[in-house]
Amino acid sequence: MTNKTDDLGIADTSLLTDSDWAEINKLKRAYDEGGSKALSKALEELKKDPVRTFRIMTAFYPEKMREAAKDVIAELGMTEEDFRELSQSLTRKPQSH
Repeated sequence: MTNKTDDLGIADTSLLTDSDWAEINKLKRAYDEGGSKALSKALEELKKDPVRTFRIMTAFYPEKMREAAKDVIAELGMTEEDFRELSQSLTRKPQSH
């Protein structure tokens, strides 16, 4: 028996949120109902949210997306450690006073 992620070709679900799953289902539905033209339109809409797009694309292509992210980080002149620190500082919850 295959599961839903096998059917879709998802390789890594570790970063996906419930909202991401809803978006993946929306993309699948677009393709099922209207083929590649409808999927392309849905993907254009998804691109308006680059963070969600990254998480979803990483679920399908984890190694390619990690390599692409490393390339972008290097082009910015940052090390992976610099990026981790920046990421952690942006995701920390603000201290309440």
